[in-house]
Amino acid sequence: MMQESSVPLYLTNNMTMNNSYDFKALYDYALSVNCDAVMGEEMSRNTSFKTGGPCGVRLSPSDSEQVKAIIGKANELNIPFVVLGNGTNILVPDEGIEKAVIIIGDKMSQITLEDDETISFSAGTNLVSLCRFALENSLSGLEFAFGIPGTCGGAVFMNAGAYGGEMKDVLTEITHLTPDMKIETISAKDADLSYRHSVYKTNGCVVLSAKAKLHKDKKEDIKARMDDFLGRRKDKQPLEYPSAGSTFKRPTGYFAGALIEQCSLKGKSVGGAQVSEKHAGFIINKGGATSTDILKLIDLIKTTVEVQTGIALEPEVIVLR
Repeated sequence: MMQESSVPLYLTNNMTMNNSYDFKALYDYALSVNCDAVMGEEMSRNTSFKTGGPCGVRLSPSDSEQVKAIIGKANELNIPFVVLGNGTNILVPDEGIEKAVIIIGDKMSQITLEDDETISFSAGTNLVSLCRFALENSLSGLEFAFGIPGTCGGAVFMNAGAYGGEMKDVLTEITHLTPDMKIETISAKDADLSYRHSVYKTNGCVVLSAKAKLHKDKKEDIKARMDDFLGRRKDKQPLEYPSAGSTFKRPTGYFAGALIEQCSLKGKSVGGAQVSEKHAGFIINKGGATSTDILKLIDLIKTTVEVQTGIALEPEVIVLR
């Protein structure tokens, strides 16, 4: 199994649910500040697995100030929320989630060339678009990310990586919204970036934008590397089916996909969910899968691999509750 993250998203939860919430009040407020909002939207429309029931309200802010305003209002109304990018590493239960879902996606997409080798980008920017912008400006360092689905905010949150490269190799600074509603900028060195990890998994901050330091190279050489990585993905990964990318993190000294295949689980199905016959590290929605199917298959894989090899696999997919 290759080292790769399918990016996600980033996740924030400001409280524990214990009652019903006034999502309509948050919806009305969002519309009053010109923020796109939909009551009870099915999360299958917002996750790459294409499964999951309704949320309380889906909101899509268009800039950092709207993010701050919406989260501030959610806190005021005591409404729990999650913040997502493209939902490419997310699984939502079939019954849905009683939370507001704040999507930082293409409505917050902006890329700027700061100087000859530095790019700044907003959290909702598509990661592939960022790679193409770097190519257009003859800047190397992001080739590893070409073809990884998801947003730049998600890439920062998960320290996305593939083919020996990671976001931590190029990030210089990150701007975020703190739990006490302050917008601040930190050095990437203070973000505790490591394999599939950042400080954002625990600090409650929401990534708003970031900067990356790249280096000049010949455009044709950059494109050749990008094409090579994309070709490898198409050749080895089941991109034609809905999935969340690599289902499990890479165990130290092993590859999850190889372990799963070793345990004769390649092609194993639960309902419409299947261990990909093309790459055992991926669970795919073969057609009509539910989140329950996927969760049952994840549990089956974890149990079987641990019993047969003694190795405990850790899911890379984040399950929203």
